[in-house]
Amino acid sequence: MPAPQILTELEPDALAEALAGLGAKAFHARQIYAWLYRRGVADFAGMTDLSKELRARLERTFAIPTPAVTARHRSADGTVKFLLRLGDRREVESVFIPDTPAMTFCVSTQVGCAMRCGFCLTGRMGLLRNLTAGEIAAQVRVMAHDLRLADQRFNIVLMGMGEPLHNYDETMKALRMLAADCGLGVNPRRVTLSTVGVLPALERLATEPLMPNLAVSLHAATEELRDRLVPVSRKYGLADLIAACRRFPVARRERITFEYVLLRDVNDGVADARRLAALLHGIRSKVNLIPLNEAPGIPYRRPPDARVDRFARTLAERRVVVSVRKSRGRDIRAACGQLIVEGARQAPAQRAAALLDWSSRSSA
Repeated sequence: MPAPQILTELEPDALAEALAGLGAKAFHARQIYAWLYRRGVADFAGMTDLSKELRARLERTFAIPTPAVTARHRSADGTVKFLLRLGDRREVESVFIPDTPAMTFCVSTQVGCAMRCGFCLTGRMGLLRNLTAGEIAAQVRVMAHDLRLADQRFNIVLMGMGEPLHNYDETMKALRMLAADCGLGVNPRRVTLSTVGVLPALERLATEPLMPNLAVSLHAATEELRDRLVPVSRKYGLADLIAACRRFPVARRERITFEYVLLRDVNDGVADARRLAALLHGIRSKVNLIPLNEAPGIPYRRPPDARVDRFARTLAERRVVVSVRKSRGRDIRAACGQLIVEGARQAPAQRAAALLDWSSRSSA
Protein backbone atom coordinates (compact mmCIF):
# COMPACT_ATOMS: atom_id res chain seq x y z
CA MET A 1 0.00 0.00 0.00
CA PRO A 2 1.38 3.47 -0.87
CA ALA A 3 1.97 5.83 2.02
CA PRO A 4 -0.99 8.16 2.62
CA GLN A 5 -0.71 11.72 1.36
CA ILE A 6 -0.57 14.35 4.11
CA LEU A 7 -3.76 16.35 3.60
CA THR A 8 -2.77 19.09 6.03
CA GLU A 9 0.14 20.09 3.77
CA LEU A 10 -2.18 20.97 0.86
CA GLU A 11 -3.59 24.39 0.04
CA PRO A 12 -7.22 24.37 -1.17
CA ASP A 13 -6.38 24.33 -4.90
CA ALA A 14 -3.81 21.56 -4.43
CA LEU A 15 -6.32 19.57 -2.40
CA ALA A 16 -8.94 20.01 -5.12
CA GLU A 17 -6.44 18.70 -7.68
CA ALA A 18 -5.62 15.70 -5.50
CA LEU A 19 -9.31 14.97 -4.98
CA ALA A 20 -9.93 15.03 -8.71
CA GLY A 21 -7.84 11.87 -8.96
CA LEU A 22 -10.38 10.21 -6.68
CA GLY A 23 -13.29 11.34 -8.83
CA ALA A 24 -14.33 13.97 -6.27
CA LYS A 25 -15.49 17.48 -7.12
CA ALA A 26 -13.51 20.67 -6.49
CA PHE A 27 -16.09 21.90 -3.95
CA HIS A 28 -15.27 18.89 -1.76
CA ALA A 29 -11.90 20.50 -1.04
CA ARG A 30 -13.67 23.53 0.43
CA GLN A 31 -15.91 21.26 2.51
CA ILE A 32 -12.91 19.41 3.91
CA TYR A 33 -11.11 22.67 4.73
CA ALA A 34 -14.20 23.91 6.55
CA TRP A 35 -14.40 20.70 8.60
CA LEU A 36 -10.71 20.84 9.44
CA TYR A 37 -10.26 24.53 10.25
CA ARG A 38 -13.69 25.92 11.12
CA ARG A 39 -15.07 22.90 12.98
CA GLY A 40 -11.87 21.26 14.18
CA VAL A 41 -12.79 17.82 12.80
CA ALA A 42 -9.65 15.89 11.82
CA ASP A 43 -11.34 12.55 11.14
CA PHE A 44 -12.99 11.79 7.79
CA ALA A 45 -15.70 9.78 9.55
CA GLY A 46 -16.93 12.98 11.16
CA MET A 47 -17.24 14.92 7.89
CA THR A 48 -20.88 14.02 7.52
CA ASP A 49 -21.75 16.13 4.46
CA LEU A 50 -19.43 13.91 2.39
CA SER A 51 -20.78 10.61 1.11
CA LYS A 52 -19.76 7.44 2.93
CA GLU A 53 -18.10 6.16 -0.23
CA LEU A 54 -16.00 9.32 -0.60
CA ARG A 55 -15.07 9.26 3.09
CA ALA A 56 -13.85 5.68 2.70
CA ARG A 57 -11.69 6.67 -0.30
CA LEU A 58 -10.31 9.66 1.59
CA GLU A 59 -9.49 7.45 4.56
CA ARG A 60 -7.45 5.15 2.31
CA THR A 61 -5.66 8.01 0.51
CA PHE A 62 -4.95 10.76 3.03
CA ALA A 63 -3.69 11.27 6.57
CA ILE A 64 -4.64 14.23 8.79
CA PRO A 65 -1.85 14.51 11.39
CA THR A 66 -2.66 16.89 14.22
CA PRO A 67 -0.23 17.93 16.98
CA ALA A 68 -1.15 16.54 20.38
CA VAL A 69 -1.43 18.88 23.36
CA THR A 70 0.88 17.27 25.92
CA ALA A 71 0.86 20.14 28.44
CA ARG A 72 -1.16 23.28 29.00
CA HIS A 73 -0.08 25.99 31.45
CA ARG A 74 -2.29 28.94 32.38
CA SER A 75 -0.82 32.18 33.69
CA ALA A 76 -2.37 34.37 36.35
CA ASP A 77 -2.95 36.97 33.59
CA GLY A 78 -4.91 34.51 31.42
CA THR A 79 -2.10 33.64 29.01
CA VAL A 80 -2.03 29.94 28.09
CA LYS A 81 1.12 28.14 26.93
CA PHE A 82 0.66 24.92 24.94
CA LEU A 83 3.27 22.22 24.55
CA LEU A 84 2.51 20.44 21.28
CA ARG A 85 3.96 17.08 20.22
CA LEU A 86 4.49 16.59 16.49
CA GLY A 87 4.36 13.41 14.46
CA ASP A 88 8.09 12.70 14.92
CA ARG A 89 7.72 13.32 18.69
CA ARG A 90 9.53 16.66 18.51
CA GLU A 91 7.80 19.34 20.56
CA VAL A 92 7.11 23.05 20.14
CA GLU A 93 5.56 25.69 22.36
CA SER A 94 2.74 27.99 21.24
CA VAL A 95 1.01 30.68 23.28
CA PHE A 96 -2.48 32.16 23.51
CA ILE A 97 -2.50 35.76 24.75
CA PRO A 98 -5.96 37.18 25.56
CA ASP A 99 -7.06 40.81 25.36
CA THR A 100 -4.10 42.28 23.45
CA PRO A 101 -6.55 44.03 22.64
CA ALA A 102 -7.79 41.17 20.45
CA MET A 103 -7.17 37.51 21.10
CA THR A 104 -3.68 36.60 19.85
CA PHE A 105 -2.02 33.30 19.00
CA CYS A 106 1.79 33.27 19.15
CA VAL A 107 3.01 30.57 16.78
CA SER A 108 6.34 28.79 16.23
CA THR A 109 7.92 28.20 12.82
CA GLN A 110 10.85 25.97 13.81
CA VAL A 111 11.79 23.48 16.49
CA GLY A 112 14.42 25.59 18.20
CA CYS A 113 16.23 28.45 16.46
CA ALA A 114 19.57 29.00 14.75
CA MET A 115 19.80 32.76 15.39
CA ARG A 116 21.39 32.46 18.89
CA CYS A 117 20.32 35.88 20.17
CA GLY A 118 22.07 36.34 23.50
CA PHE A 119 18.93 37.19 25.51
CA CYS A 120 16.62 34.45 24.15
CA LEU A 121 16.20 30.99 25.66
CA THR A 122 14.97 29.44 22.39
CA GLY A 123 18.37 30.04 20.80
CA ARG A 124 19.95 27.78 23.41
CA MET A 125 18.17 24.82 21.80
CA GLY A 126 19.86 25.35 18.45
CA LEU A 127 17.90 24.49 15.34
CA LEU A 128 16.48 20.96 15.43
CA ARG A 129 14.35 21.27 12.29
CA ASN A 130 11.97 23.48 10.34
CA LEU A 131 8.24 23.05 10.78
CA THR A 132 6.14 22.22 7.74
CA ALA A 133 3.37 24.55 6.61
CA GLY A 134 0.81 22.09 7.97
CA GLU A 135 2.52 22.03 11.37
CA ILE A 136 2.63 25.84 11.54
CA ALA A 137 -1.05 26.19 10.59
CA ALA A 138 -2.01 23.32 12.90
CA GLN A 139 -0.87 25.29 15.97
CA VAL A 140 -3.55 27.88 15.24
CA ARG A 141 -6.10 25.17 14.42
CA VAL A 142 -5.43 23.28 17.67
CA MET A 143 -5.39 26.33 19.95
CA ALA A 144 -8.45 27.94 18.34
CA HIS A 145 -10.57 24.83 18.88
CA ASP A 146 -9.09 23.97 22.27
CA LEU A 147 -10.09 27.44 23.48
CA ARG A 148 -13.35 27.55 21.46
CA LEU A 149 -12.28 30.64 19.54
CA ALA A 150 -12.43 29.36 15.95
CA ASP A 151 -15.54 31.41 15.20
CA GLN A 152 -14.08 34.64 16.65
CA ARG A 153 -11.66 37.16 15.22
CA PHE A 154 -8.11 36.79 16.44
CA ASN A 155 -4.58 37.87 15.58
CA ILE A 156 -1.55 35.72 14.83
CA VAL A 157 2.03 36.66 15.65
CA LEU A 158 4.91 34.61 14.27
CA MET A 159 6.99 35.28 17.37
CA GLY A 160 7.23 31.83 18.91
CA MET A 161 10.14 29.44 18.53
CA GLY A 162 12.28 29.98 15.44
CA GLU A 163 13.00 32.63 12.80
CA PRO A 164 10.11 32.72 10.29
CA LEU A 165 12.24 33.97 7.38
CA HIS A 166 14.73 31.16 7.96
CA ASN A 167 11.84 28.83 7.05
CA TYR A 168 10.41 31.12 4.39
CA ASP A 169 8.52 28.85 1.98
CA GLU A 170 6.73 26.83 4.65
CA THR A 171 5.87 29.94 6.68
CA MET A 172 4.31 31.74 3.71
CA LYS A 173 2.45 28.60 2.64
CA ALA A 174 1.03 28.29 6.16
CA LEU A 175 -0.21 31.89 6.04
CA ARG A 176 -1.95 31.21 2.73
CA MET A 177 -3.61 28.14 4.26
CA LEU A 178 -4.77 30.13 7.29
CA ALA A 179 -6.06 32.92 5.03
CA ALA A 180 -8.21 30.57 2.90
CA ASP A 181 -11.81 31.78 3.09
CA CYS A 182 -13.08 28.20 3.22
CA GLY A 183 -11.05 27.75 6.42
CA LEU A 184 -10.29 30.20 9.20
CA GLY A 185 -10.04 33.14 6.79
CA VAL A 186 -7.36 35.02 8.75
CA ASN A 187 -6.73 38.32 6.94
CA PRO A 188 -2.97 39.00 6.48
CA ARG A 189 -3.49 42.36 8.19
CA ARG A 190 -4.21 40.38 11.38
CA VAL A 191 -0.86 38.57 11.12
CA THR A 192 2.52 39.94 12.26
CA LEU A 193 5.78 38.30 11.23
CA SER A 194 8.76 38.99 13.47
CA THR A 195 12.27 38.63 12.06
CA VAL A 196 15.82 39.45 13.12
CA GLY A 197 16.43 40.51 9.51
CA VAL A 198 17.37 37.66 7.16
CA LEU A 199 17.88 40.01 4.24
CA PRO A 200 17.40 37.89 1.10
CA ALA A 201 14.14 36.57 2.54
CA LEU A 202 13.06 40.02 3.78
CA GLU A 203 13.50 41.41 0.27
CA ARG A 204 11.49 38.49 -1.09
CA LEU A 205 8.75 39.15 1.47
CA ALA A 206 8.43 42.68 0.07
CA THR A 207 7.13 41.19 -3.21
CA GLU A 208 4.52 38.84 -1.72
CA PRO A 209 0.88 39.32 -2.76
CA LEU A 210 -0.13 38.08 0.70
CA MET A 211 1.92 40.21 3.06
CA PRO A 212 1.73 40.13 6.87
CA ASN A 213 2.62 43.06 9.08
CA LEU A 214 6.36 43.30 9.64
CA ALA A 215 8.15 43.45 12.99
CA VAL A 216 11.96 43.69 12.98
CA SER A 217 13.87 42.54 16.06
CA LEU A 218 16.48 45.31 16.27
CA HIS A 219 17.74 45.52 19.89
CA ALA A 220 20.66 47.85 19.13
CA ALA A 221 21.41 51.06 17.23
CA THR A 222 25.07 50.40 16.42
CA GLU A 223 26.71 47.70 14.33
CA GLU A 224 29.09 46.67 17.12
CA LEU A 225 26.41 46.14 19.75
CA ARG A 226 23.98 44.40 17.40
CA ASP A 227 26.73 42.03 16.25
CA ARG A 228 27.18 41.06 19.89
CA LEU A 229 23.49 40.66 20.73
CA VAL A 230 22.21 39.24 17.41
CA PRO A 231 24.94 37.13 15.77
CA VAL A 232 23.15 36.97 12.39
CA SER A 233 23.92 40.69 12.10
CA ARG A 234 27.51 39.72 11.31
CA LYS A 235 26.20 38.31 8.02
CA TYR A 236 23.47 40.90 7.38
CA GLY A 237 24.66 44.19 8.88
CA LEU A 238 22.57 46.83 10.58
CA ALA A 239 23.06 49.40 7.80
CA ASP A 240 21.88 46.93 5.15
CA LEU A 241 18.90 45.91 7.29
CA ILE A 242 17.78 49.52 7.79
CA ALA A 243 18.19 50.19 4.06
CA ALA A 244 15.97 47.17 3.29
CA CYS A 245 13.37 48.48 5.76
CA ARG A 246 13.39 51.86 4.02
CA ARG A 247 12.56 50.07 0.75
CA PHE A 248 9.94 47.80 2.26
CA PRO A 249 6.40 48.59 1.02
CA VAL A 250 4.26 49.72 3.94
CA ALA A 251 0.51 49.98 3.48
CA ARG A 252 -1.18 53.31 4.06
CA ARG A 253 -1.67 54.03 7.75
CA GLU A 254 0.62 51.10 8.63
CA ARG A 255 4.11 51.11 10.14
CA ILE A 256 7.03 48.73 10.49
CA THR A 257 7.41 47.72 14.11
CA PHE A 258 10.94 47.68 15.49
CA GLU A 259 11.23 45.47 18.56
CA TYR A 260 13.88 46.47 21.06
CA VAL A 261 14.63 44.31 24.11
CA LEU A 262 15.96 46.56 26.86
CA LEU A 263 18.98 45.13 28.69
CA ARG A 264 20.18 46.81 31.85
CA ASP A 265 23.39 48.85 31.31
CA VAL A 266 23.79 47.38 27.81
CA ASN A 267 21.39 49.17 25.43
CA ASP A 268 19.04 51.11 27.72
CA GLY A 269 20.73 54.49 28.12
CA VAL A 270 19.59 57.90 26.89
CA ALA A 271 22.41 57.90 24.33
CA ASP A 272 21.13 54.55 23.02
CA ALA A 273 17.63 56.01 22.64
CA ARG A 274 18.97 59.03 20.77
CA ARG A 275 20.94 56.79 18.39
CA LEU A 276 17.87 54.64 17.81
CA ALA A 277 15.72 57.67 16.97
CA ALA A 278 18.34 58.90 14.51
CA LEU A 279 18.68 55.46 12.92
CA LEU A 280 14.94 55.19 12.24
CA HIS A 281 14.45 58.78 11.08
CA GLY A 282 12.35 58.89 7.91
CA ILE A 283 11.00 55.31 8.24
CA ARG A 284 7.25 54.99 8.87
CA SER A 285 7.77 53.00 12.04
CA LYS A 286 6.95 52.42 15.66
CA VAL A 287 9.21 51.08 18.38
CA ASN A 288 8.02 48.35 20.74
CA LEU A 289 10.19 48.36 23.85
CA ILE A 290 10.43 45.02 25.64
CA PRO A 291 12.05 45.06 29.08
CA LEU A 292 14.01 41.82 29.30
CA ASN A 293 12.19 38.79 30.63
CA GLU A 294 14.91 37.39 32.86
CA ALA A 295 15.50 33.64 32.98
CA PRO A 296 18.21 31.28 34.25
CA GLY A 297 20.98 31.04 31.68
CA ILE A 298 20.42 34.53 30.24
CA PRO A 299 23.44 36.73 31.13
CA TYR A 300 21.53 40.03 31.19
CA ARG A 301 19.31 41.93 33.64
CA ARG A 302 15.99 43.71 33.30
CA PRO A 303 16.26 47.51 33.59
CA PRO A 304 14.34 49.26 36.39
CA ASP A 305 11.01 50.78 35.35
CA ALA A 306 12.33 54.33 35.70
CA ARG A 307 15.06 53.59 33.16
CA VAL A 308 12.52 52.04 30.76
CA ASP A 309 10.32 55.14 31.09
CA ARG A 310 13.27 57.45 30.45
CA PHE A 311 14.20 55.51 27.30
CA ALA A 312 10.61 55.72 26.03
CA ARG A 313 10.36 59.45 26.79
CA THR A 314 13.61 60.12 24.94
CA LEU A 315 12.20 58.44 21.83
CA ALA A 316 8.84 60.22 22.13
CA GLU A 317 10.59 63.61 22.44
CA ARG A 318 12.12 62.86 19.02
CA ARG A 319 8.70 62.09 17.55
CA VAL A 320 9.17 58.33 17.49
CA VAL A 321 5.94 56.38 18.01
CA VAL A 322 6.79 54.16 20.98
CA SER A 323 5.09 51.65 23.25
CA VAL A 324 6.31 49.49 26.13
CA ARG A 325 5.21 45.89 25.87
CA LYS A 326 3.52 44.52 28.94
CA SER A 327 4.98 41.07 29.50
CA ARG A 328 2.35 38.35 29.53
CA GLY A 329 2.78 34.84 30.90
CA ARG A 330 6.06 35.43 32.71
CA ASP A 331 4.99 33.20 35.60
CA ILE A 332 4.66 30.22 33.19
CA ARG A 333 7.72 31.20 31.09
CA ALA A 334 5.57 32.09 28.09
CA ALA A 335 6.80 35.67 27.63
CA CYS A 336 8.97 36.96 24.79
CA GLY A 337 12.28 35.08 24.58
CA GLN A 338 11.31 32.45 27.16
CA LEU A 339 10.07 29.58 24.96
CA ILE A 340 12.26 26.51 25.20
CA VAL A 341 11.57 22.78 25.15
CA GLU A 342 13.74 21.28 27.87
CA GLY A 343 15.83 18.27 26.92
CA ALA A 344 15.68 19.12 23.21
CA ARG A 345 18.89 21.08 22.83
CA GLN A 346 21.18 20.21 19.94
CA ALA A 347 24.69 18.96 20.33
CA PRO A 348 27.24 21.61 19.20
CA ALA A 349 28.07 19.61 16.05
CA GLN A 350 24.39 19.46 15.04
CA ARG A 351 23.97 23.18 15.64
CA ALA A 352 27.06 24.01 13.58
CA ALA A 353 25.85 21.81 10.73
CA ALA A 354 22.43 23.49 10.75
CA LEU A 355 23.99 26.95 10.66
CA LEU A 356 26.37 25.95 7.85
CA ASP A 357 23.49 24.51 5.83
CA TRP A 358 21.41 27.68 6.33
CA SER A 359 24.37 29.94 5.42
CA SER A 360 25.08 28.06 2.19
CA ARG A 361 21.39 27.99 1.14
CA SER A 362 20.81 31.68 1.90
CA SER A 363 23.92 32.65 -0.11
CA ALA A 364 22.82 30.64 -3.14
